[in-house]
Amino acid sequence: MNEIICPKCNKAFKVDEAGYADILKQVRDHQFEEELEKRLKLAEIEKENAVKLAEANLKNVLQDNLTKKDMELTEKIAAKVAEIADIKSKLENAELQKQLSVNEAVQKIEKERDDLTNQLKIKDTETQLLEKSLMERFSNDLKTMEDIIKMKDEEIAFRKDMKVKLSNKMLGETLEQHCETEFNRLRASAFKNAYFEKDNDSSSGSKGDFIYRDYDDDKIEFISIMFEMKNEGDETATKKKNEDFLAELNKDRDEKKCEYAVLVSMLESENELYNTGIVDMSHRFPKMYVIRPQFFIPIITLLRNAALNSLQFKAELALVKSQNVDITNFEEKMNNFKDAFSKNYELATRRFSEAISGIDKTIKELEKTKAALLSSENNLRLANNKANELSIKKLTQDNPTMKSRFDDLSKD
Repeated sequence: MNEIICPKCNKAFKVDEAGYADILKQVRDHQFEEELEKRLKLAEIEKENAVKLAEANLKNVLQDNLTKKDMELTEKIAAKVAEIADIKSKLENAELQKQLSVNEAVQKIEKERDDLTNQLKIKDTETQLLEKSLMERFSNDLKTMEDIIKMKDEEIAFRKDMKVKLSNKMLGETLEQHCETEFNRLRASAFKNAYFEKDNDSSSGSKGDFIYRDYDDDKIEFISIMFEMKNEGDETATKKKNEDFLAELNKDRDEKKCEYAVLVSMLESENELYNTGIVDMSHRFPKMYVIRPQFFIPIITLLRNAALNSLQFKAELALVKSQNVDITNFEEKMNNFKDAFSKNYELATRRFSEAISGIDKTIKELEKTKAALLSSENNLRLANNKANELSIKKLTQDNPTMKSRFDDLSKD
């Protein structure tokens, strides 16, 4: 039995083992609960403090993070503002550059437009002048053609009348006389330096009718024409066309060294090819023409004027050729001089080398001679010294006979 004192009334009472254990258990449970409650309260307080501390720390962390975020956001905003300002500046510059480019392009386009407008005005003016010139030329050509047609008709009527009145031989002679008369009528005024005579040289077996040559004021020939006249009365059984006479005319032209060949023909009077004007036969033979009599003077004038125009170019070409010849001669002389100079230089170099070799050999010989002379001089010096040292006493020192002789001479 255990005795227990009550803490309130201070009375003692006894309890058995089971009761004591029960009381002890109650005490322990009560203390445990109190302790537990205290611990819970402390834990609650610590929890509250921890929560407050955590809240405070979290608040501080959040505040720091918020501050950092604010700073980063401020920096980003500032960077964005700067970037926007830069983009705005670039946009403004781009807009300004664009405006300048547009203005420049507009000015360029306006200038091109003005240039094109001026060119169009110039073209219009040129076109108007060209149209006017063509109209005037056409009018003149038309008048000339009308005159030519009139002359042609007159010539046809004239030839038909002549054909009735004259014999075959007289027809041919009259065509030659007609051309000669037409030329002589203008010789003094238009062809003052010209030669126009019948071709009387038949040494080659054939000959033309007339040869025309013209010269400039320096007596230089610049054009030559072989003329052949064929009338209807000149026809034969085998030759009735103009082309039948071209080969022989070309041969005569080559033999007399004439530049041009012209057939003045009344053959094939119904052939429109020959009735329209000057017919170029260069596809058959070079520089050959077939004409009717009314074009005799015009073709001489045309060919002569063309030759006069080319005379200047021929003179320039001749000058260039002469200059080329002069340059060639100069180059040839220069090359000859260079070859001769090279040969003389080689010869002089060889002789100079030989002379240098000879001089070297001479120097070596002179050096040998100098050495020999120096050696001779040394020997002479030694001999002179020996001669100076020579005396009667030395000569008779070991020679009693000579000593007595010299002594006797000295006494005498």
